Parts: sequence; C-alpha cells; structure tokens
Amino acid sequence: MAKLTKKQKDALTKYDSEKKYPLAEAADIVKKITSAKFDASVDLNIHLGVDPRKANQMVRGIVTLPHGTGKTIKVLVLCSPDKEDEAKEAGADYVGLEEYVEKIKGGWTDMDVVITTPNVMPKVGALGKILGPRGLMPNPKAGTVTMDVGKAVAEVKAGKIDFKVDKYGIVHGAVGKVSFDKEKIAENARELIQTIIKLKPPAAKGTYIKSINMSSTMSPGIKVEAKSVTL
Repeated sequence: MAKLTKKQKDALTKYDSEKKYPLAEAADIVKKITSAKFDASVDLNIHLGVDPRKANQMVRGIVTLPHGTGKTIKVLVLCSPDKEDEAKEAGADYVGLEEYVEKIKGGWTDMDVVITTPNVMPKVGALGKILGPRGLMPNPKAGTVTMDVGKAVAEVKAGKIDFKVDKYGIVHGAVGKVSFDKEKIAENARELIQTIIKLKPPAAKGTYIKSINMSSTMSPGIKVEAKSVTL
C-alpha cells in the first residue's frame, strides 16, 4: 500500500471519509483539502440506479451552470460563410469549414466544443472517427448542431455543459474551480444534480441517486448527502 504524503495526511484530518456532508459543506471541505498549486477543477461523480446498457435507461442531457465552469472553453464552429460573422460575434475561437475539416483530418483537435449547422453535417460526419472518441462530435441533442450558432456559442461560453451516464451508471461533471466561493460551487452542483433528477427514465426502478461524491483534480472524494440536494 502506497504511503500517504504529508499533505494527504493533513487533508484526512479535515473531514470524516465515512460521513456524508451537505452540499455546501462538501464544497467547503474540497476547497480546504486541495493543495494543488494550480486552480484545480471541482468535479461531481453521481452514481445512478440505471442500467446504461438499456436504451430506455440512458441518461443524457445539457445544463447551463449559473456560475460557469471557470474553464476557458475553445469553441470551433464549422459552418457556411453566411453564418461565420454570427459565430465570430458570439465569441467562437475558430470559424470556418473546409480548412478546419482538413486540419482535423490531419489530427488537429485543439478545441473543447465543436458546433455546426445541419447543412454542413455531411462534411462534418466524415470526421466522426476523429471527433467521436474525444467526445467532440456535434450532436443535435446537445445543442451543437443548430442554425442558431450565435446562441449555441454564447451558451457554451457561459458555462453550458453536456453530460452522459457512463457504462458503470455514473455521470461525471465539472462544476467549477477551487477558487470559486463554496456557495457558487454548491449552486453549480445543485443545478447539475437537479437536471439529472428531471431526466430520470421511467424504466429506472428503485433508488435513482445512489451516491454523490465531490472532489477536486488533486483531492480525495467527499461523500455528499443526497437528501441535501434531492429534497
């Protein structure tokens, strides 16, 4: 068993690893036990009582966090020339079509979100093998295939994220940075959890929210009291 570092031992004195904490208190603890020299992300892991192998129990959605993610999101808009000005004015980092399609085919993926319009999807579809595994493929359900590219870019820049339950029944989501106030972290986390609750599949039986854990990039996980969020 690996030996704990001094910082890890110090972190363990600041909370009870077996206790479940109210959301805001969990956020406060994560801030206190994070010792990274950079502004670490704060993440939620929400274990759901669903079977993701069944199509009628898939949980996927989008949410706009009230305080954003704290991360600078690089947005690429693939569109026809008539939509380029709209995308640029909304704050897109990269705008175009043919040149970026060729760059991506060559291995370029220096973006966090790709937004496109329906009329150019045939060209974008050819990039599926590159963008798909990286979670970058535009999707109408995620709002990234749309004619309203300006609105889509603005929402992503403001803190809109999409999420999807993984094969283990867990939804992972970033809800801010350690530099955020604990209240802002808690409010972002609550927004994500409440959105997931609204998406409960009718086919899901038993306990839906099985467990919630909050952690930073460089901290242990803190158990969150589900009742403090779901009531």
